[in-house]
Amino acid sequence: MKIIVSGKRKRAIARAILTEGKGSVTINEEDYKNLQLFDKLKIGEPLRICENILGKINFDVKIRVKGGGEKGQIEAARVALSRAINNFAKNKELTEAFMNYDRNLLVADVRRKESYKPGDSKARSKRQSSKR
Repeated sequence: MKIIVSGKRKRAIARAILTEGKGSVTINEEDYKNLQLFDKLKIGEPLRICENILGKINFDVKIRVKGGGEKGQIEAARVALSRAINNFAKNKELTEAFMNYDRNLLVADVRRKESYKPGDSKARSKRQSSKR
């Protein structure tokens, strides 16, 4: 059984491939346990929720992430991982647990950077000027 899903955050796009196995999770060919502390905890959230509901984890996940910054890539990988687990388990209780914990585990955050406006150096309204 092979499940392929994707996740997005800002400019980062992650593709996760879930296969049956022993429970390893790799991001860009590197074990997720070798990431920085907060990144490791963020990726581990869907795994812990899954473990609480389903018990033992019996699948391997390989995630490839492209584009965006470091934190955007972690968020995109997290979305892809939780979607893959959700598709694999097909468990309503697990879907509910993901949604109750953090809706962004299954639903991508669609916010993007606002574009710069003409004649200004920033995205929002023009700078004020005083006529005195």
